[in-house]
Amino acid sequence: MRFLVTGVSGQIGSEVTRRFGNLGVVIAADRGILDLSQPTTLARRLDALAPDVIINPAAYTAVDRAEDERELAFKVNAESPAAIAEWAAARGVPLVHFSTDYVFDGSGERPWREDDPVAPLNVYGASKLAGEQNIRAAGGPHLIIRTSWIYAARGANFLQTIMRLARERSELKIVADQIGAPTSAALVSDILIEIVQKDLSGLASVFAAAGSTLHVAAGGHTSWHGFASAIVDGLRRREVTLAVERIIPIATKDYPTKAVRPLNSRLDLTRLGDVFRISPPTWDALLEAELQKVVIPQA
Repeated sequence: MRFLVTGVSGQIGSEVTRRFGNLGVVIAADRGILDLSQPTTLARRLDALAPDVIINPAAYTAVDRAEDERELAFKVNAESPAAIAEWAAARGVPLVHFSTDYVFDGSGERPWREDDPVAPLNVYGASKLAGEQNIRAAGGPHLIIRTSWIYAARGANFLQTIMRLARERSELKIVADQIGAPTSAALVSDILIEIVQKDLSGLASVFAAAGSTLHVAAGGHTSWHGFASAIVDGLRRREVTLAVERIIPIATKDYPTKAVRPLNSRLDLTRLGDVFRISPPTWDALLEAELQKVVIPQA
């Protein structure tokens, strides 16, 4: 079976590429093979690649820059998923597409369910929602996986940022009123493998059992401040030399950004448990595992 994976230099894409090799042939479709900023070129390229399954974690993820680059964000996050989904639907090729908690407005106190009303607050969220809608409209077998607060031991992400700042600064100010579940890319990839292995030859039925939309994240929740504090604590347990002495909680309003962020990014995992009998580890347990993989730069 030929698995085409996009976004292979990204956090989820790189993990999926590495792990799915045991299930079949992995076509690592980097930007040179599939350029999602050029949606009209994708069908021809897919004809040549002839995948049996498409996994699409590639996305325009520069949340603040998207406010100024709306056209590019929609090309990558909405138009290209539409082109991929239409190609896949015409051939019955199952498509896994990754989306985000940013399709919600972040209100309320409970985790978001798959069927809750969507109302993105920023261009990035709107472009990802449009991608979801285009995939559903194509009518082919698909699974849209929404996740949030993705990080990994490598790449550009919150974990890496805090590791760097904690070595450089004595004081960090971190937002404490945005709540979510820090989720490792490794966990997302492992869960996807578990789902796909349910029935490799009958993925359309597997995806339909989940209503074709599924929330995947770590268990529990915390704030960005709580996540940063846990990262620093974990580094100290590893006896990493740090400069940071204080991590000060601040409100979102005290850290203005071009794009509005949701305050409540928690995702309800009931469907993941009911349909697939998967109960993810808590975010802090996953962080401990990911810290074991981290390479600490020498001073």
